[in-house]
This record gives sequence, C-alpha cells and structure tokens, in this order.
Amino acid sequence: MAEIVVARHAGACYGVERALDLVEEALASGEAPVRTLGPLIHNPLVVEGLERRGCRVCSEVPADGAGTLVLRTHGVLPDVERRARESGLAVVDATCPYVTKTHVAARRLADEGYQVLVVGEAGHPEVDATAAHAPGSVVVGGVCDLEGLALSRRVGVVVQTTQSRRLLEEVVSWLVGRVEELRVCNTICSATDERQRAAAELAGGVDAMVVIGGRNSANTTRLAEICAGRCPGTHHVEDASELEAAWFAGAARVGVTAGASTPASQIAACVDAIEALAG
Repeated sequence: MAEIVVARHAGACYGVERALDLVEEALASGEAPVRTLGPLIHNPLVVEGLERRGCRVCSEVPADGAGTLVLRTHGVLPDVERRARESGLAVVDATCPYVTKTHVAARRLADEGYQVLVVGEAGHPEVDATAAHAPGSVVVGGVCDLEGLALSRRVGVVVQTTQSRRLLEEVVSWLVGRVEELRVCNTICSATDERQRAAAELAGGVDAMVVIGGRNSANTTRLAEICAGRCPGTHHVEDASELEAAWFAGAARVGVTAGASTPASQIAACVDAIEALAG
C-alpha cells in the first residue's frame, strides 16, 4: 500500500478562514440577502456550497440597497468599495489583511512619488485592486513586461500576495542598476511562501503528487507548477471525484498539498480517495 504524505503546510490560510467565518456570521445575522461581490475565494466547490446556503455571488454593487454585501478576499477597487458603503447595504469587508497591506504599501509608494510596479497577473482581482490604489501604476507579469517600459528614476515595487519569490527576485534583479532609486515591498504572504516551499520539498521525494484546489486559484496553480517541476506525476484536482487509480499505479509514496483556498475537509476527502485507489 502506498504511503500518503500531506505537505507540512497545505490548505486554507488565515485570510480564507477569516472570510469564511465572516460569511457564516452574516448568514446567521438575518440581514438577508447575503451576497459576495465576486466569488469570495477561488474555490468553486466552496462558493457553490455557500450559494446553496443562501450566499449569492454578484458582479456589481446591488442597486436595491437590501441585505449584506461581503467584499471578497482579493479586495475590490476603491471606487467600488465607496459605492458599496454609500448604497445602504450592510458591508462586510472580507479582504485578506495581507492584501490590504499590499494596497497600503502601493498607495504609500505612489504618495511618496515613486513609479509603482505591481508584480503579478494582469486581470487578477487582487492585482487590479492593488493597482487601483496607486493610480498610474504598472502591472508587471515578468521581466518581459519591463523591456521597453519607460521607467522613472524612482521606482517602487509591490507584489501580488500569492506570487512566487522567484518571480519577484527576477524583476528586482532586472531593475537594479537601471533606476536611481529602487524601493521593494515584499508583500508575498508568508502562508504562500510556506506552502510553496513545503510543496517543493515534498514533491522531490514522491512518486506521484496531488495538488488540491480551484483551477481558477492563482496560488494553487502555482503550487501545481512547482510540484510538476520536481515530480512528473503531478496532478491538479478540484475534487476527489477527479482522482484516477492509474496515477498511483506502482507508486510507493504519494504526496498531497493544497492551495490556500482549500478547506481541510476537501483535503481529507482526497486523502481518503487516494487511499482507496492506491491501496
């Protein structure tokens, strides 16, 4: 029977658990309807479960002014938050505190006259919100985005909380010597860093690796990429039903990790399924 090992750091982080607790409180308060502005977290199974319990997802601030509106963990644009608070809705801010810290850092750099570079994925809600807190900032997905970019003599850098340290280091290394003053705010969440390091360590010593979490989750996708680089038999799943026995044929040791939006119950269900398939 294969040995199944779960990474030392895996699954839901503080920001996600806090957001889920806030939604539970909203559902219990009776301030119906309860809605989230965009998916609360990047985990389709969890979002679907909340919807079944009456917490709906909306794409914009409701015009009816009724009930509770929860701001997603990734944060929202400043003007969107302003409209929400002026709407008459009961507003619950579930923005991850580490994301808020990034917003503050970006705004401070802009106020101090730095050209702000936001290292992250263009179009990701967290990155969009961070960039909006520093008007005139530029989103940088990698060194390729820096080529040809008109840089000021004073440049400040913040980074998407779920980005890899490697990408940040590459961007900073490229900037060194090309600007007169460079100020870097490493806003990568410690939970992200811990999960990436633990996943890489585990993937290097197993025959098969399972990464659990939403395919729309940036941090989970990054974990899968890291694991695939160390273990060719890496598989990214959202749900235990996606697991296949063939993945574990002949495997003596199977590793498991999960993104920061993956609750413990989802991990446990996958481990049970792997035990049955690899037994």
